Amino acid sequence: MFKHILLPVDGSSTASLAVTKALSMAKAFGSKVTALYVLDPYPFASAGPDFAFGQAQYLSAVNTEAEQALKEVANAFAAEGVTVDTVTVDAYAVWKGIIDTSDEVGADVIVMGSHGRRGVEKLMLGSVAQRVVSHAHNSVLIVHHGAGGKAE
Repeated sequence: MFKHILLPVDGSSTASLAVTKALSMAKAFGSKVTALYVLDPYPFASAGPDFAFGQAQYLSAVNTEAEQALKEVANAFAAEGVTVDTVTVDAYAVWKGIIDTSDEVGADVIVMGSHGRRGVEKLMLGSVAQRVVSHAHNSVLIVHHGAGGKAE
């Protein structure tokens, strides 16, 4: 059914739920999987406490974070005997990096977690998942925390 799954990750617990879902789908359908971490190389155009230190320190930290998140995905897939390609991309907006990568690799579904932000937090931070769903040229499966922290 799905030949190529794009799996955007950010190291969060909701991304971990998406990893589990994508792994199950890959096993069921024999799908190719590309795990993606989108780096924002332009943090000083944004606002927030995470950008209180210099550009070089930021880039080092975010690259380390990306490597760790993708390593965890690769290990999870390897433990199940499933191959996954990992890639990092730079994008001025995470949602745009996801959409562009999906188009570039020819994914027919994007499987991603959503943090479920609401109210003012959603207004201020936006919703990557909402923008991906709005702009994607393919199917998108959004994985949420359900009751008890399990994927719905």
